[in-house]
Amino acid sequence: MEFPSLFLMGYFLFWGTHSFHSFIWILFALWITHYINRTLIYPLRIKSTLKEMPLLIVLSAVFFNFVNAGLNGYYLAMFAPVKDYNVNWLYSPHFLIGITLFITGMVINWKSDNILIHLRKPGETGYKIPHGFLFEFISSPNLFGEIVEWTGFAIMAWNLPALTFMVWTFANLVPRAKNHHDWYLKRFPDYPKKRKVIFPFIF
Repeated sequence: MEFPSLFLMGYFLFWGTHSFHSFIWILFALWITHYINRTLIYPLRIKSTLKEMPLLIVLSAVFFNFVNAGLNGYYLAMFAPVKDYNVNWLYSPHFLIGITLFITGMVINWKSDNILIHLRKPGETGYKIPHGFLFEFISSPNLFGEIVEWTGFAIMAWNLPALTFMVWTFANLVPRAKNHHDWYLKRFPDYPKKRKVIFPFIF
């Protein structure tokens, strides 16, 4: 479902007008790195099970990824002012804060996914409460990591398409994390009550 994000951003990187005329390629590279993991690596690492998914959800996800990557990639490749992403940008507060947040969020996301992937030992079945790392503070650190990532990307890119992705990320992942949190509380009577939903010590 997320393959359009990888494909379109790769396309705009190599065939866009501005992609290599400034340091815009860094934004493309970060986006592509995230989606190589999400689209190609992560699915091969998880123990997939046969679960039915409504076709509407699949089509909605594919449509969103086309629109989101199309909007961001097309803007960066064709319309973004080259002067806004010159060498001075690499030393700007936008870039330094943004890339720090992006890399931090990516590490949080990957490490949390790794804990979830190895939650059950070989041969074990059923559900378990994850422990360690940020799971001691929130129920969905993997989703928290993605929010941090795309907030960093929006700050780094400092344009409207990137901002729309950040807003969508919040709107999509916060309710999803709340559902996960409520599910844990309902299924496990001994679930740690101090854990928040997605933002440590806040919510």
